[in-house]
Amino acid sequence: MVKITLLQGDITRLQVDAVVNAANSSLLGGGGVDGAIHAAAGPELLDECRTLGGCPTGEAKVTRGYRLPARFVIHTVGPIWRGGNNNEELLLKSCYENALKRAEELRIETIAFPNISTGVYAFPKQRAAEIALEVINNYARKRNTPLKEIFLVCFDNENYQIYKQLMNIS
Repeated sequence: MVKITLLQGDITRLQVDAVVNAANSSLLGGGGVDGAIHAAAGPELLDECRTLGGCPTGEAKVTRGYRLPARFVIHTVGPIWRGGNNNEELLLKSCYENALKRAEELRIETIAFPNISTGVYAFPKQRAAEIALEVINNYARKRNTPLKEIFLVCFDNENYQIYKQLMNIS
């Protein structure tokens, strides 16, 4: 069984095998968690990202972690919220599923997820957390996975409180 751990803090400081980056489709850095991961990893991350040719929304690509404590960065591109009628929920679900697939391919044991699409992409935080937990809980019940622990890392208190409520943590 995979352990699911909720944390509030800075994902770039976690000692895990992989951190998930809520990237934009260019993979060349941006704001929020994307900018923080690029800044913490150093310029080598940008150099490697330039070789990947971007990433479509809902997909995931892997780079090394460089100066991060994490060995790998799994970049996934979340959907921009446009009212909910443009497959945003399916695309967000795909982000989590594809990041977990990349983690399995890497045969890693620990992974940390940020709150994908809830910043400047304006995905409603409550619904985003429900989708994330649905995918992660379904995955955690899987047998024969190398993953031992999945961290859900909230930078802001609002997301943290939403996850605490959904996970029944007091």
